[in-house]
Amino acid sequence: MQPDKIDIAIIGGGLAGGLIAFAIHRAAPQLSLGLFEAGESYGGNHRWSWFEQDLGPAGTAFLEPFEKKEWAGGNEVRFPAHSRRLSSNYRSLDSRDFDAGLRRQLPQSAILTGCRAQGIDAQGVTLSSGERIAARAIIDCRDACPSEHLVGGWQVFLGQHLRTAAPHGVDRPVIMDATVEQPGAYRFVYLLPLSATEIFVEDTYYADSPNLDAELLRSRIAAYAQARGWQSETLHEETGVLPVITGGDFDAYRFSLSRTGVTLAGAKGGFVHPLTSYTMPIAVENALAIAEAARGDLSNLPAFVEARAQEHWRRTAFYRLLGKMLFEAAEPAERYRVFQRFYRLPEPLIDRFYAVRSTTLDKIRILSGKPPVPLGRAIKVLLGKGSPLVQGPRP
Repeated sequence: MQPDKIDIAIIGGGLAGGLIAFAIHRAAPQLSLGLFEAGESYGGNHRWSWFEQDLGPAGTAFLEPFEKKEWAGGNEVRFPAHSRRLSSNYRSLDSRDFDAGLRRQLPQSAILTGCRAQGIDAQGVTLSSGERIAARAIIDCRDACPSEHLVGGWQVFLGQHLRTAAPHGVDRPVIMDATVEQPGAYRFVYLLPLSATEIFVEDTYYADSPNLDAELLRSRIAAYAQARGWQSETLHEETGVLPVITGGDFDAYRFSLSRTGVTLAGAKGGFVHPLTSYTMPIAVENALAIAEAARGDLSNLPAFVEARAQEHWRRTAFYRLLGKMLFEAAEPAERYRVFQRFYRLPEPLIDRFYAVRSTTLDKIRILSGKPPVPLGRAIKVLLGKGSPLVQGPRP
């Protein structure tokens, strides 16, 4: 039995929606809220990771109630021309632990899984069952979907949690192992050592197409494990297809999804890192800001978050430019050279890049010197004369 009226209805219980619900409850516990999720658990089937310094003290304290994996000792990257160990420590949150954390922290009345929204408006949400729940404020955090108004490419991945018969020997996260074959896309393997005999292995592609061939990716992970002498069994698997946004008409995109009086947030609202798809720092920052705003007049939430979305689009323009260079100036099998060059730069610059805090000097440094792509094509991209890739399957 659902409540028939609440203060805030949050539609979509992924990372953004879940964190917003938790932040609002923590900041304004007097407000009644519902976190509506079509599935039976929050967070779907995902793993979110971030670097320790991405969040700052407030964000780190905010995530303290969630059980997560933490590594000291830095991280690694591996490319054909060089490998590098960096000092930044790493964090990762599994969606199953995210779900468990939300169920511990939110009031029981707010836990509304298995509740698919059939329609939403400024006055409430109508569920697929036909039930109507009135709300003073609606926040739409449902999954992003392809749009004719945005352009770019795709990040396609399949990850497996493996248990090895003997210690696997990986003692720190490997953010990118790009020493693997580059089959018409920028491919790398991502490694998270979960214990001495358990490891998360993800095969990732920056590809022109959103097509995901699960069997092919499974076979490549198996070959990667075999080459390292790992005899293993698969404990869990996840897949994903994420847009890598390189441009578009953001106003038209937001307008196409907008409903008067409804707050549009999360990845659907454009709150992503357009190149890396690292969402945790952005989701935490946004959740804390929305929670603070919810302490005031709830009718102001749509305009408040709209302004934040527009500012986020402006401050991530540089990362979209780099995405254009990756997808338009580099041949698919040579895209790894863009990241190979990037990972020769000073470590503080790399840290700020992932946290969406690149300075003007950082941007100059990234673009200066000999480009890792053909010069003529790089110049065309920098001048905005490239041919962007439409989000969606190519004809």
